Amino acid sequence: MNERSEQPTDTAGPLARGSRTDSAVDPATETFVAHRNLLFTVAYEMLGSAADAEDVLQETWLLWAGVDLGTVRDQRAYLVRIVTRQALKRLRTLSRRKESYVGPWLPEPLLTAPDVAEDVELADSVSMAMLLVLETLAPTERAVFVLREVFDLDYDEIAEAVGKSQSAVRQIAHRARSHVAARRPRDAVSPAQTRNALKAFQQAVETGDLQSLLDILAPDVVLLSDGGGLKQAALAPVVGADQVAHVLGRITPAASLQPAQVNGHPALIVRLDGDIDTVITVRIDEGLITGLYAMRNPEKLSHMERETTVSR
Repeated sequence: MNERSEQPTDTAGPLARGSRTDSAVDPATETFVAHRNLLFTVAYEMLGSAADAEDVLQETWLLWAGVDLGTVRDQRAYLVRIVTRQALKRLRTLSRRKESYVGPWLPEPLLTAPDVAEDVELADSVSMAMLLVLETLAPTERAVFVLREVFDLDYDEIAEAVGKSQSAVRQIAHRARSHVAARRPRDAVSPAQTRNALKAFQQAVETGDLQSLLDILAPDVVLLSDGGGLKQAALAPVVGADQVAHVLGRITPAASLQPAQVNGHPALIVRLDGDIDTVITVRIDEGLITGLYAMRNPEKLSHMERETTVSR
């Protein structure tokens, strides 16, 4: 998946982030800019790719620019409908791309502001663990779940967005909720708990203390690493505390581990010679790390250099 690092992560349409709106700005542009961060978040949660979410925003803007605003009753809902439909089209294309992807495919990590964690539901919805759960849903199920559970849209609005009847959407929502509930982390984990686990993890890796590392890893921990065929990474999941600890023991002493806020949760950035080499996010259940997600694909790290705004 090709990134375009020169584009800000939340830019779409004629106005970049931070541009001043005034009386010269037409109503369509003003409305689009006002809802841009929301639209980006919808697209990103559906796709797991910031680059593709940006493309969807561009497509949404082009369609929105041709709409007669006088015929639109609820502009926010109308924009969400457009972005959902465009994301659904791209989601099917992404599924075909993933079939030929080298090794495990992980969602693209985002450097997020600390205040994202204050909205617990939003932070949970963009977490790496949740995005991977959403990957197991069919495209329409994913769209319905995101729009209903994360953005609290009414069933009639969702029905229009996905082209289904309200009764069908209710059934899809129920099925998707059950599917996600069976696969999401068992307990809510506070940011402080995650930070503490990562701090212990970081110290164990930096000091080479194997026992301390094993103490923080669940016996059945799974490590997924995404190199995209561009960086060395395990081509299959690494399962079990001993095996995962062995892989982590290969992190060079020359690397520096830097705490960061990634996808609304504490994470670690591994740097070599000042450059980002790997982004490590975790899933925690009952106080132990049960999932480790290591993003190494350089094409999926460009959004780690500056914060991306996500919102509901």
